Amino acid sequence: MSTILVSGHRNPDTDSIVSAISYANLLNSTGKSAKPVALGSPNEETAYALKEFGFEAPEIIEGVTEGDQLALVDHNEAQQSVPGRDQATIISVIDHHRIANFETAEPLMYRAEPVGCSNTIIYKLYQEAGVAIPKNIAGLMLSAIISDTLLLKSPTCTPEDEKALAALADIAGVDVQTYGLALLKAGTDLSAKSDADLLTMDAKSFPMGSRTVRIGQVNTVDTDELLARKAQLLDLMAESNAKDGYDLFLLLMTDILENNSVALVAGDGLAEVEAAFGGKVADQVIQLPGVVSRKKQVVPPLTKAIEAK
Repeated sequence: MSTILVSGHRNPDTDSIVSAISYANLLNSTGKSAKPVALGSPNEETAYALKEFGFEAPEIIEGVTEGDQLALVDHNEAQQSVPGRDQATIISVIDHHRIANFETAEPLMYRAEPVGCSNTIIYKLYQEAGVAIPKNIAGLMLSAIISDTLLLKSPTCTPEDEKALAALADIAGVDVQTYGLALLKAGTDLSAKSDADLLTMDAKSFPMGSRTVRIGQVNTVDTDELLARKAQLLDLMAESNAKDGYDLFLLLMTDILENNSVALVAGDGLAEVEAAFGGKVADQVIQLPGVVSRKKQVVPPLTKAIEAK
């Protein structure tokens, strides 16, 4: 039996890595052979969750090839996926993002729902399969929901996420508020991060019309601390645009306590950024009050503004 590689996206966040672990466990529990893998090292928040519930980080892979079987979690777009995926056989996708740049040669199981976290969907899959969720897996899954929904405060959060989080907390024996605040705080310790780390730790590329847009996001409790590094960050963003072919690069600095963001903007498209968010870009900075979700509050309006140009 060929082992299915369960992979999240590049620059993995907590939901990406946890989805690989939780979905691989479900596949193994239903008679398949599956292995969680990652496309990068866990960030501080993810490492905190892994340690809390007794897991090692999944093996990091550099690519896949012909003959490999692949299950994608927490993404579907090719530019966010493992190198070589077009040569592999994709057998399933579990995702909660837009569908773009995706096609396969053969039918597959595709589960996408407009919820706040991929692990909310995976929780449902466990229920549908009649498979009990182990206590430590439940702890990881609730960590992912807390992370993606900012402890249920993100506009991406749905009643389905709330229901799954409550059920998983009951299984894991976790106080959601106490643990959730500790988890989110662990992810905001940026003192050891280089400027380059900040740009890549949670960055995704998106085709928008004829342009390629790079959007990074950093969670913090002090945006001023990050803005003090503005000049260096903008220089690196411009270098990345030139080197990697991005037309526009946004770096969101999200205050998880105040539920607001500030974005640095580099590249071609300042007018479209202003149109998308109804604000002014001043000295390559735009204030984004109430914006915390890249998926729901940034990508859709920016795509619309760019495609309308």
